[in-house]
Amino acid sequence: MASPRLETYCCPNRDAATQLVMNFQPEVFCGVCIGSASISLLLTILQLLPKKGQSPQKMPKASSSSTILLLISICDILGGLGMIFRSSVWLGFPGFIANISVVNGTDVWPSAFCVGSAMWIQLLCSAGFWWLFCYAVDSYLVVRRSAGLSTIVLYHMMAWGLAVMLCVEGIALLYYPSLSSCENGLEHAVPHYITTYAPLLLVLVVNPILFRRTVSAVASLLKGRQGIYTEHERRLGTEIQIRFFKIMLVFIICWSSNIINESLLFYLEMQPDINEMLLKNIRSAALITWIIMGVLNPMQGFLFTLAFYGWTGWRVDLKWRKREIPWESMSSSTVGENAYPSPVNYQSNIHDSKKVSTADSQQTDEAISMLSEGNTSGDDRLTRSSPIYQGW
Repeated sequence: MASPRLETYCCPNRDAATQLVMNFQPEVFCGVCIGSASISLLLTILQLLPKKGQSPQKMPKASSSSTILLLISICDILGGLGMIFRSSVWLGFPGFIANISVVNGTDVWPSAFCVGSAMWIQLLCSAGFWWLFCYAVDSYLVVRRSAGLSTIVLYHMMAWGLAVMLCVEGIALLYYPSLSSCENGLEHAVPHYITTYAPLLLVLVVNPILFRRTVSAVASLLKGRQGIYTEHERRLGTEIQIRFFKIMLVFIICWSSNIINESLLFYLEMQPDINEMLLKNIRSAALITWIIMGVLNPMQGFLFTLAFYGWTGWRVDLKWRKREIPWESMSSSTVGENAYPSPVNYQSNIHDSKKVSTADSQQTDEAISMLSEGNTSGDDRLTRSSPIYQGW
């Protein structure tokens, strides 16, 4: 699971609230994390692998949004591996872990493992949050026809750059002046908690707004295509709305326990003595949500693939086939960028007008197809659901 308490525990003078949750049934908690992360990891990889019956030769080059969804899954996979590694060492080498608490110890490897594994998990989770925010932005820009050729490059700079910057800044402030002598008090740890939860709260607050605006823009786009809003257009709009709803539902389910747990622990930290009898229910609630975090945080990877692509099936196709990538990409990055070459044999204004109308209709279809991807049924899902066949 991902929590700023993992980094705080590396300080020898850690606070009492962090000590409470980290020392609560560590064997059970680590076992829960390993089990949940392993199940999510295997099912996520299964979802991403190509399946029998798909037709990669018919697939266009992946849109920027398809690339973003795949990057989110990769962040979840790498973060899950970090959780499995950290929990496995915690269970298998208790003596090694006990040296983390030694003040002025000569062995630096326990502290290095504590900080390194916690930073790895936080960095990948933070990058996943930023990529999810980029997905909401890209969906809106695609419908508004504002996505340019360099958009995906800007997304990479923003997602990875901000994730690294916030992670390093929070860790530097937390371990000032040094790891062996962290400052006492809650104030020095607050910047670290802010840098950890800022991307999460950004997705929680801003993404629903962007998704709502995208759905409204899609409705206007569909109405403007033929001048009417038929049952087919209404169904497409509903599919896109359901897709966005499932993404936010998974996100809230997996991370709401973190916000509740952190609020309870902050409340306990502000008390003179967290072991008071009056705080028993607060302590119990904090420990319960701590265990829930160990279950739900690692499961985000698999649940997101269900929201992105639906269930892609068990029939894995391990026969890798080289597919032909068409020169004319139907990606969001090329919307409005010379989707069709200028005709040579037609010079009249009538044919030019028809070409513009056809191009606009094609661009609309591409935008709608990208946003509703993964929510189709039947044979269409077989040819569209696996991101491995979609490429980068």
